[in-house]
Amino acid sequence: MIEVLTALPGQSWEGELVARLERGAGGVRVVRRCVDLPDLLAVAAAGIGDAVIVSAGLRRLDREALGQLAASGVAVVGLWPADDPEAERTLLALGVRHVLPAEAPSEQVAALVQSAVLAQQEDPRGPAEPRRDGQLGDYHLGGPHDPDDTAPAGGRGDGPAQEPGRVVAVWGPVGAPGRSTVAVTLASEAARLGAESLLVDADPYGGVVSQLLGLLDEAPGLAAAARLAGSGGLDLPSLARVAPEVETRLRVLTGIPRAQRWPELRPSALEEVFALSRSLAALTVVDTGFCLETDEEISFDVAAPRRNGATLTAIEQADTVVAVCAADAVGVQRFVRALGELREVVPGTDLRVVVNRVRRGPVGARPERQLADALERYAGVTDAVFVADDRDGVDAALLQGRTLAEAAAGSPVRPPLRALAAELAGVAAPTGRRGRAGRPRRRAGAA
Repeated sequence: MIEVLTALPGQSWEGELVARLERGAGGVRVVRRCVDLPDLLAVAAAGIGDAVIVSAGLRRLDREALGQLAASGVAVVGLWPADDPEAERTLLALGVRHVLPAEAPSEQVAALVQSAVLAQQEDPRGPAEPRRDGQLGDYHLGGPHDPDDTAPAGGRGDGPAQEPGRVVAVWGPVGAPGRSTVAVTLASEAARLGAESLLVDADPYGGVVSQLLGLLDEAPGLAAAARLAGSGGLDLPSLARVAPEVETRLRVLTGIPRAQRWPELRPSALEEVFALSRSLAALTVVDTGFCLETDEEISFDVAAPRRNGATLTAIEQADTVVAVCAADAVGVQRFVRALGELREVVPGTDLRVVVNRVRRGPVGARPERQLADALERYAGVTDAVFVADDRDGVDAALLQGRTLAEAAAGSPVRPPLRALAAELAGVAAPTGRRGRAGRPRRRAGAA
């Protein structure tokens, strides 16, 4: 017998549904009628119930709550009034895998509950991930769902179907200099090579992408996208709205302006943001934090927010991780130690190493050769990308709030990162040393 919870506050048909289930012979039994979401989460965490029936009207129901229910081993079934198709779309957008009209026969509801419990046992991931074409998955009973197939103007949805874009996480240990500059330059160079690009600032400690590009950050784009994803309201048009185009083919999701706002970057919501970004851009470059620790998960409250959840989610969802190493003895030592931790978090990931600010001062003669030997000997890295130290060019870009291509087109920083951007975006590698001037940027919210 499957034990079922209900969380249908304010639904006039809840009593009738429970009575029909009790009279039916579908192998299910209602054991608790929860009054709100906190009550439901507490009951599920206590190990009561195999499945829960919810409605779109359950206050504060979001992807994070669905993830907590999945972690408690409780399958979720969504019911919606037949005269309210918007409720069905909301449930599907949240990632509820099994939905059905509330007026369906009790036998059909019981069968759906059994299917949901079986699916939960086979795949306990929680909310369904959105399809990479930006549409919702076909999870409801009774035929395929056919949502509006539109994409934002100028996005990758125009014309024939395209391959999903790639997600690249730019990471470096504490003290790795220029991680954000590397991320901005990779995204900018990919855009100038013709690839639709999206730059995401997901650093929960001190994101500076908006400052580097001279943008206002009163309304951080990533936090807004995460809120929409958590409530089931994120789609391609809304993602495009919160990620304005600041340069031709380059969109930006700015980060949180204050570090104490890190709880807004929920991992379950960011997973959906990154999944949809594959449809919005050919290359998504994510500037992450430095810390990979997961000690907060050991706390007594296993459902508590994780400060490093945004960084870990970006790295886990990425197709390639670009690891930034400082070009000095201290930086290499920190990098070698942290690289082992990174490989534990994402074993087997596609890894590219960028050695930043290469100069003779802290290394000696032939710095690239010495750094390459050290990385090969202590970290097994044989294909690092070396980026010269160009303080004047980087300072000019920071002063103007522009990319290197705009502020210092001849900077020696650009050629190696431009070649890496071409590789990551899957476009033709550049042949010249100087970047193209490009069309004037269409800046949104310039400071």
